[in-house]
Amino acid sequence: MPLLSLITFLPAVGAAGLLVLPRKRQDLIRGAALGVSVLTFLLSLKLFTDFQVGVGQMQFVEEMAWIPSFGIRYKLGIDGISLFLVLLTTFLTAIAIGASTGVVHRIKEYMVAMLLLETGMIGVFVALDLVLFYVFWEATLLPMYFLIGIWGGPRRIYATIKFVLYTMAGSLLMLVAIIAVGLLHAQAGGEITFDLTVLMHAEIPPAIQWWLFLAFALAFAIKVPLFPFHTWLPDAHVEAPTAASVLLAGVLLKMGTYGFLRFALPLFPHATMTFLPWISGLAFVGIVYGAWVAMVQPDLKSLVAYSSVSHLGLVVLGIFALNGEGIAGSVLQMVNHGLSTGALFLMVGMIYERRHTRMIADYGGLFRVIPFFGGTFLLVVLSSIGLPGLNGFVGEFLILLGIFRVHPLYALVAVTGIVWAAWYMLGMVRRVLFGPLTHPENADISDLTWNERIVLVPVLVLIVWIGVYPAPFLRRMEASVERVIVQVKRRQTVQGSEFRDQGRAALSPEFVSMNPEPSTMNREASSMSPEPSTKDGPEREEK
Repeated sequence: MPLLSLITFLPAVGAAGLLVLPRKRQDLIRGAALGVSVLTFLLSLKLFTDFQVGVGQMQFVEEMAWIPSFGIRYKLGIDGISLFLVLLTTFLTAIAIGASTGVVHRIKEYMVAMLLLETGMIGVFVALDLVLFYVFWEATLLPMYFLIGIWGGPRRIYATIKFVLYTMAGSLLMLVAIIAVGLLHAQAGGEITFDLTVLMHAEIPPAIQWWLFLAFALAFAIKVPLFPFHTWLPDAHVEAPTAASVLLAGVLLKMGTYGFLRFALPLFPHATMTFLPWISGLAFVGIVYGAWVAMVQPDLKSLVAYSSVSHLGLVVLGIFALNGEGIAGSVLQMVNHGLSTGALFLMVGMIYERRHTRMIADYGGLFRVIPFFGGTFLLVVLSSIGLPGLNGFVGEFLILLGIFRVHPLYALVAVTGIVWAAWYMLGMVRRVLFGPLTHPENADISDLTWNERIVLVPVLVLIVWIGVYPAPFLRRMEASVERVIVQVKRRQTVQGSEFRDQGRAALSPEFVSMNPEPSTMNREASSMSPEPSTKDGPEREEK
């Protein structure tokens, strides 16, 4: 079986295998699920080692007809952007399953849901057909619905319904837009298709692009989530079991930022430039709003959840900077956020299993009682706020550099979110780990077990590795990032010229004679294409 298909569907096959195991053999079920997730991660490492550095096109492409009468194909592939999100998914799934020792109720169904969720998440990042992408996008909804609804907290039903309603509202509009894109391509003289690599060259009038972009953007903004579509996230995080929170924050939220970068920008370049100030404005609000609300949260999980709203607002801002530094920093920061926030949710769950409370006021002075937990927790927090030498600094630095190139004032506003993050994160550390031991119940808390340490150490290694030596990651994504920028800016220029020419053709000759077309030199000067300008019209058209 081709590598991408094997990586994508191995968890689903493993989930089917778990169904035949005896329900009473809980240790066997745990071991089998962990083995499948670890094997999937090891297979995904071959993508990293065999990836061709400097190639911006899709690699490991697999393609076959699926529903040919409707132009729907089974097409998978990755580039330097999706590569790291696939690796993040397989890595965090193995970590989450390994950390699920506290789940004892209906363990078989729990592990089946985790593995099915992994297949859906991987499929989102490798699908190159819009309909196939939508199928995988919706396939992540049902497992997470059950994970929160069955193994969640006291308000799990409310959180689950809210999560489903928000997600489906955006998804259905995106489905309508997907169908419209395929039909528009057919009406323009081509055959009906949903192949992303073909539709990237489709000529869609700007006015129609705006509506289609809004449909895609709403689905992605809800998933990120961008302000004001964020209200489902804190409830889902607080009520979800620990492993589900790890995958929700570490991977599912990245589906929204990835969707902007992979689909919304290259498919609708005119609409991207039109709505860029509005999306950036929502990202700005999310950065500040998420930070301010996180500062007053009494619950550890709620604080980390609102911090995600702020951090991912910065990621969206970097994407819409539309330059190499901003987009590369955003892709790297998706990985960084998945590692840091995933580890934070893991450790909050570990301390909750010991004290059965997430209220910050119920802790204090834990460092002297559980020093290994305290040191690890402090390292992860410093990673989250972007301490130099740890992974968060590299991503945030590149994003701010990209934003600064667009407008220095925007970078100044964005950096306030990082300052607020240091304020509420370090304040939380001070109240939880340091100070007097005011609650006698905390004196008997046990430090991390060997199993918990084994789960956390790989995350800590990556946090330090990316912070000290990010070159292997940045080299592999550089060509793909440049390709996205060229696609957006060149298509925006070329299509704008084509539709302007069509409009002039519809005008009277007298009007055209009074309003001559801009000269070739002016048109080339206004173009953002990387090719050098030339006065020879036929040669320019040939290029």
